[in-house]
Amino acid sequence: MESVLDRLPGVLSASWGVLLESAPFMLLGFFFAGLLKAFLPDSFITGHLGGRSIGGIVKASLLGIPLPLCSCGVLPAAAGLKKQGAGKGAVTSFLISTPETGIDSIAVTWSLLDPLMTVVRPVVSFVTAVAAGIAVSLSERDHKHELSEEDEDGQAKPSTSTCCCSSRSSQAGKSSFRDKFSGGMRFAFHDLLGDIGKWFLFGVLLSGVISVFVDAAFFERYLSNEYLSMLVMLIIAVPLYVCATASTPIAAALALKGIAPGAVLVFLLAGPATNVASFSVVASMIGRKAALIYLAVIITMSCIAGLLVNQLYVMLGMDISRWLVGQQAHEPGILSSGAAMLLLALIGASFFDRKKV
Repeated sequence: MESVLDRLPGVLSASWGVLLESAPFMLLGFFFAGLLKAFLPDSFITGHLGGRSIGGIVKASLLGIPLPLCSCGVLPAAAGLKKQGAGKGAVTSFLISTPETGIDSIAVTWSLLDPLMTVVRPVVSFVTAVAAGIAVSLSERDHKHELSEEDEDGQAKPSTSTCCCSSRSSQAGKSSFRDKFSGGMRFAFHDLLGDIGKWFLFGVLLSGVISVFVDAAFFERYLSNEYLSMLVMLIIAVPLYVCATASTPIAAALALKGIAPGAVLVFLLAGPATNVASFSVVASMIGRKAALIYLAVIITMSCIAGLLVNQLYVMLGMDISRWLVGQQAHEPGILSSGAAMLLLALIGASFFDRKKV
């Protein structure tokens, strides 16, 4: 017990270091998320995803990439799309690309990992989402009446009160620029930050625990094999609830201990897109068969992408067991410290505001 307590300052110090690295990018990501909320009408999204065409699937995947919703918060948004006529393929694509990436998580990936992973993560998310959407759409042609109209009306409306993230709400059509901007910023820095903030801080704290308590020799001895490491990441990620933003500091801590970039990518993709809590709702929304296809494509594409990414890093002359070493060598300055304090204050304020309600 004493050794654990003795290491507690080290955990807090390591966690604080991760927070310093990521806080400026988190704030920037939430700012852009607020702009999206304010100036991208919901009608624009729902108007492009109808039917079963590949074009609708591709659009759903593209539109989902910048939206900062987790695998639980995306459910009411996807249910709304389905209710307004989006095909199962488009809904599936949206369900995958949205929680796997977001403007906030892309910004944090840049700060904690490396530029290559920052590009690879949304690209693979897009490809995975399109592949799953097409697979579901093809399977739907053979089962056009899999769900009755009553099922669609009665089961595809998960309540936002049971989800961990807020969905996109309607905005008044004639709001002024100032009203739209202030509404978007409130959504980003109050509603959204309140939803994601606690999970992000959990990820930061867990990264500190990994940094202090997990010996790099453990990974060298047991997880140096790239195939085994990806399998272990899948086993951990698939049932676990972790949003895209919170998964990034955990992934960075694992990478610094020697986990290959392919295994890190598997964790970053499979963790946010799948979890036990949301899978049953996904099944009720798109059908059991489609939900199994959704899960199978995520697992398959994550593993294929992991193998390809490992090869890419090797081709670039990088050691996949030390690919992140040196990425965090610079000392955070006063800007990082101020951003970290501001981020903590905003998370705390949104948390206590919700307690009062």
